Amino acid sequence: MIINHNMSALNTLRQMGTNEKATSNSLEKLSSGLRINRAGDDAAGLAISEKMRGQIRGLDQASRNAQDSISLIQTAEGGLNETHSILQRMRELAVQASTDTNTTTDRKALQDEMKQLTAEIDRIANTTEFNTKKLLNGDLKGATDLVKGSMSLESTFANGSVKLTISAISNTELLLSASDVIHINVVDGKDSGTTAFKFSASTVLGKIASGKVFISAMSSGTITISATKLVTSTGATSAVTITISVAGADKLKAGDSITISVKAVEKAENGNSAAIAQIGANSGQNLQIGIKNMSSQEIGVRDTNGDALDLTDQKKADGAIFLVNSALERVSTERSKLGALQNRLEHTINNLGTSSENLTAAESRIRDVDMAKEMTTFQKNNILNQAAQAMLAQANQQPQGVLQLLR
Repeated sequence: MIINHNMSALNTLRQMGTNEKATSNSLEKLSSGLRINRAGDDAAGLAISEKMRGQIRGLDQASRNAQDSISLIQTAEGGLNETHSILQRMRELAVQASTDTNTTTDRKALQDEMKQLTAEIDRIANTTEFNTKKLLNGDLKGATDLVKGSMSLESTFANGSVKLTISAISNTELLLSASDVIHINVVDGKDSGTTAFKFSASTVLGKIASGKVFISAMSSGTITISATKLVTSTGATSAVTITISVAGADKLKAGDSITISVKAVEKAENGNSAAIAQIGANSGQNLQIGIKNMSSQEIGVRDTNGDALDLTDQKKADGAIFLVNSALERVSTERSKLGALQNRLEHTINNLGTSSENLTAAESRIRDVDMAKEMTTFQKNNILNQAAQAMLAQANQQPQGVLQLLR
């Protein structure tokens, strides 16, 4: 028997210390609700769960970004809604001015309202903004809505449809017959880099800024219409003629009208001017929101000289109807594109919510403690700790047996 080293007591003390530490850990987990409170609890689990937390917070923020983007789109679309209403009124005025039951004074009154409506379209385009960011003045035009193909052409006869083809780029200038009525809508386009033509404004009856329009009946049964641009996109003076052949022109009768819509090729851009919506938790997960310039000149109801559509005589008013129709189509196309983007973003928000929910569930399985299981562990450790205290008391009493040998 020895008394200097009570090995039973030392062993019991060590076990009791282990039980006390386990009990303390259980209390910490139960009080925090977390299985991992420090890196030592689960080093790998901590690293994995922190990465998941970063993704979860990124997904939640991306969802808020998408909601803000929808608000931006709705603001722009609201402005275009009013532009649509204005164009409908402008079309009504053009139709009203197209009949010769109006006097010169009547048409002047109609022209005055047309000027004011045109000015309001420009005001909407220049002042519609979201969070001080202008939306409809062309600052946010993006690469998604640029034309990359060839010249776009449309034509209708009063007595049926015809098909247009580009026959050549020529310097031949042909005279416009006084008996023919031509509506030419030339939309601003950017130089393609390979073809040196760029029309500057919408045109009625051949009145094109710095240029001419010609028409001639050909022996092959076609009508060739040429628009001559005297000033190129680079500013140099040069005669560039676009010749368009209209098939089926031999069916034209006196008084029939032909409508020509010409849209020049646009140069592709990188889209840096578009609004970028970050709709994902990681780099590069974004969406470009491009909104075209919706000013009166861009949609074709004001020429480069700053003049509104002319309603002062019957032919000009008749041509104005076509130009307003073209403007309505451009605004409708832009609103349709914005509506499609909004629907896409709504699906994006739903997807982000689902991803965040599932990732949160995975992070919870790693990080959160099972309270019922941990309570069981705590009770076990607590009982072991009490038992260890009792056994330590017994172990401390064992050396007293030596006293019996002294009697």
